[in-house]
Parts: sequence; C-alpha cells; structure tokens
Amino acid sequence: MTSMKLALIAAATALTTNTAAAQMAKGADYKAPEQTIVQVATNAGFNTLVTAVKAAGLVDALSGTGPFTVFAPTDAAFAKLPAGTVEALLKDPQKLAAILKYHVVAGKVMAADVIKAKEAKPATLQGAALDIKVMGNMVHVNNAMVTQADVAASNGVIHVIDTVVLPPAGK
Repeated sequence: MTSMKLALIAAATALTTNTAAAQMAKGADYKAPEQTIVQVATNAGFNTLVTAVKAAGLVDALSGTGPFTVFAPTDAAFAKLPAGTVEALLKDPQKLAAILKYHVVAGKVMAADVIKAKEAKPATLQGAALDIKVMGNMVHVNNAMVTQADVAASNGVIHVIDTVVLPPAGK
C-alpha cells in the first residue's frame, strides 16, 4: 500500500510539473487580443447588446482606441426587462445610448482591482457613477452580478453581468 501511495504521489507531481510547464510555455506565447470590444461581444453571442450598440450608433466609439471597461448584459439580462422595453429602446437611439454608456467606464478595470479595493464608484461614459462592491466572493455592479470577469479585448475588457443596469433618474 505504501508503494501505491508513492506511485500516486509521483504521478501527481509529474502531472503538476507538466501542467505548470505547459502554462508557462503558453504564457510565453501570449499575444494581446486582436478583437475590439464590439467584435468580442459579437463573437461571444451578445446578440441583444450588439443590436442595441448598433441602434444607438455606438459601434465606432466602442471599437475605438479606448481602453474601456464594459459591463455587458447577457441576452437573458435584457430578457428580464419588462415586455416591450428593448423594442421601445431600439426606437429611441438617444435614450438607448444613455443606458448603454452607463455600462461603460473609461480605462481598463480588471476584476482583481475591484476585489482589492472592495468597492468602487467609477463615473461612466453616461456621466453617473456605478456602485461596484464585492459581496462575499462575488462582484456586484448596482443590482447586477458579474458572472464572468476579465474578457480581454484589444481596446479594453468586458465583464459579463446578469442584469441590465439603469442610470439614476434625472441623469
């Protein structure tokens, strides 16, 4: 039984060493992403968000140099809005643009930065600030939860959220 334990430990050590070596080699070949935030969102299947960005005339802005941090609602997040809301917003590009800009912060804010700070209140491109907090082991943006963080793009980063966040009334 002791020789069995030694064999398992040796196998685990070899596997760990090989995995670490593979990760280091992969890191050595790492290249910055070549796709913009809009391209990443399109390829990742954020259909409603991309449709909204196009309707609001924000494709060029979000494809620009940046960097930007985008809190990207999923299609399911848009589906949580009251019936007819998305359709009405698509017909009102100015209001839609304001809501979408409320999901964007100038600069590249990585999840580790927020976790380290515990909370942040960054101003959005819309003008109002977001309320970002770490609660438990999850990051929340206003009433939305970040479900996937640090999706890299050539001009910034995307954090996936489960709810569309709306700017405060009057802003």
